Amino acid sequence: MAVLSYNDILPKTVITYNGEPYEVLSSHIFRMQMRKPVNQTKLRALVSGKVIEISFHQNETAEEAEVGALEARYLYTNRGESWFAQVDNPKNRFSFPEEAVHDRVRWLAPNALADVLTYEEKPLTIAIPVKVDLAVTDAPPSIKGNTATGGTKVVTVATGAKVDAPLFIRAGDVIRINTETGEYVERVEKA
Repeated sequence: MAVLSYNDILPKTVITYNGEPYEVLSSHIFRMQMRKPVNQTKLRALVSGKVIEISFHQNETAEEAEVGALEARYLYTNRGESWFAQVDNPKNRFSFPEEAVHDRVRWLAPNALADVLTYEEKPLTIAIPVKVDLAVTDAPPSIKGNTATGGTKVVTVATGAKVDAPLFIRAGDVIRINTETGEYVERVEKA
């Protein structure tokens, strides 16, 4: 376990805080006049997804969390649980409460691969690529004349998620989506 001094608690690191693993989302080190420097951080609990703001003072440290990863295949979501199976050991199945992983699972088609972060050998949460390519299953038709303004319409992708996409997108197109913002990036394949 690495011990991080207050100024090493930087974005993308995972620390143990109050006995739980937290991902550092942002950090800002500043010094008020005549006072010691402080690192103001935003932390996201890897288990619950809750975001908290914590200030670490110059004399404080945090332990880097030992977070592992395993590759898993997304199976399905049912009755509030999202189920996965470990790729190299399919009998190892586990689930997460749907509300804890919904923002990521909605971009996964059944059998899609995801990285599962583990903490003390227990599955914690899932990590998916920042960009995914999904087929459009349903798109309302464009009305002639409204395409020049570059408007958008809501389309449904293969996972059932809804995305704002340009008017020229049709059912059958494959589009790239930013999974962090839920926004359309580009058309990858035309139907």
